[in-house]
Amino acid sequence: MLRSMKDLEGYAIGATDGTIGYVKDLYFDDESWTVRYFVVDTGGWLSSREVLISPFSIGKLTGSERVLPASLTREKVKNSPDIDTDEPVSRQHEREYLGYYGYPLYWGGEGYWGDEFYPDSMLAGWDGEPVRRAATGPHDPTVADVETMSEPYADSHLRSCQTVRGYHVHASDGDIGHVEGMLVDDETWAIRYLIVNTSNWWVGQKVLVASEWIDSVSWGDAKVSVDLARQAVKDSPLFIHSAPLDRQQEARLYDHYGRRGYWTDEPKRETAISPI
Repeated sequence: MLRSMKDLEGYAIGATDGTIGYVKDLYFDDESWTVRYFVVDTGGWLSSREVLISPFSIGKLTGSERVLPASLTREKVKNSPDIDTDEPVSRQHEREYLGYYGYPLYWGGEGYWGDEFYPDSMLAGWDGEPVRRAATGPHDPTVADVETMSEPYADSHLRSCQTVRGYHVHASDGDIGHVEGMLVDDETWAIRYLIVNTSNWWVGQKVLVASEWIDSVSWGDAKVSVDLARQAVKDSPLFIHSAPLDRQQEARLYDHYGRRGYWTDEPKRETAISPI
C-alpha cells in the first residue's frame, strides 16, 4: 500500500512492551530512494531522545490505527547507540546501529535491500554474518571493502524527507513546481512518487512524478530535475490526496508517459515473513 510521507509523520512506533515514540521524519537513501530509518521522538520516557528505527524492525501494518508495529522492546531501544539526528548519519554510525540490532548491511546489492526487494526477505536469507558479494568491476567494491574505505565512498547517502519537501522541480523544458510530499510503499519502503505542487505555474494542481523518472538532484541548490516535458506533466492525471492511489490509477499514470510500471519488474510477495 502507498502511504503519504506526511501521514507517516506522527505515527506511533509500537514496541512489544509499549510505545517507543512518534515518527518525526524519515531518512531515505538517495541512490535507491528507499526509506532506511524512521526518526522517532521518544518523548518523556527517554528524555525526548530521538532514535532511529529501521524498517527491518517493522511488521505488517494492519487496520486503520496509526501505529507501526516493531519487533523490539523499549529496553533494547533505550540501550541503542546514540546518533545525533541533527548531523549526517555516517556509514560508520549505520554499521554500529545495524550491528547492535543484529541486522545485515542493506547496501551493496541489486535490490532495495541487498539483493532483495523486501527488508524481511533480506532478514530471512541472512545467517548473522556480514553480507558479502563479489565485485563486478573496478568501481564496484564488495561490502567488506566499503567497510574499510575512506571518504567519500563510505559516506552515507541518507537524506531527510522533510528537507526535500519544498525542493523545486524542473522538467526538461522548465519549472513545474515544488515537492510537497512523497508516496511510500509500506512493504518495500521504496519512495514511489514525489507529490509535486504546480503552484505558480498551473493554478496549484498536484501531480505525481515517479522517483525512477528523476534525472538528478542538486542537493545544494534544492532542485530536482526530472525526465519529463512540461506539457506532458500538465496533461497527466491529477493527484487527489483524499482518494487512495490504486494500481489501476498507477497504470494509467505510467501509460500516460509511455513508461513501464515498476511492479512489472519486482517479484510478487507471496507470504509475509515476521521480522526477527
